Amino acid sequence: MRETYEIWSKEEYNGADENFAPTLTNFLLNFQDDASYGAILILPGGGYGFTSWREAEPIAYWANASGYHAFILHYSVAPNRHPQPLLDATRAMCIIRDNAKKWKVDPSKIAVCGFSAGGHAAGALATMYDEPYLLDIQGMEKGKNRPNAAILSYPVITGGEKAHRGSFDNLLGENADSDIIRYLSLENRVHENMPPVFLWHTVSDSSVPVENSLLFANALTKHKVPFEMHIYPEGPHGLSLANRQTAEQNPSLINPHVGTWTTLCKQWLDEIFA
Repeated sequence: MRETYEIWSKEEYNGADENFAPTLTNFLLNFQDDASYGAILILPGGGYGFTSWREAEPIAYWANASGYHAFILHYSVAPNRHPQPLLDATRAMCIIRDNAKKWKVDPSKIAVCGFSAGGHAAGALATMYDEPYLLDIQGMEKGKNRPNAAILSYPVITGGEKAHRGSFDNLLGENADSDIIRYLSLENRVHENMPPVFLWHTVSDSSVPVENSLLFANALTKHKVPFEMHIYPEGPHGLSLANRQTAEQNPSLINPHVGTWTTLCKQWLDEIFA
């Protein structure tokens, strides 16, 4: 079963591009029973300039094969600025929980999964879900948007020395104030009440340096947040599933060793949600 919804009414959404509306597409398991299942909200990458198909439907099919409902959020990108992507992610999480009974979703077992800049958006939701301005969203209640786990794949984390500058420029505009850059550098947003995290990255990522994940892991350690991290030695940015399905005929995007992240992540999530 697959349906796509615009997550905002025209009156609610103040997007900078009148031809775009954020959407949520569900990929629901079709088990003929009355049980509820966990779910994964997927935020594709794209440098906050677009949302990549390679990190959307293929990830949803992986989630389904792993026994989880999946939801793809095509969130706001440039020329939209912060906080719109975070508002979109909050709204999507609220919609999933509002429809949990209808969609047979266990509302206590919803993970957010992001790639690259989508990893930043997912990480922002996991760390900043309780920001006061998010309570202004219709249907939002305190904690309703909090994910129960976060999966961050080669994520954009920092606006500092190791930043993926293009993502921050798209999110904030060029020449953004240092205070807002620091505010949205997620290594500074980690706290004890955020959900557990699964992180993976490659050392040879030349677009989003591996230090992004290492900075986040250090902050998680400092605040005693449970996490699992896998750092692979080789592989370019944007590997997605690291198989032929997502390689777009680019052999460098096929890496069976890196592709083990999917098995490791499923094991981790099954344990977290046990």
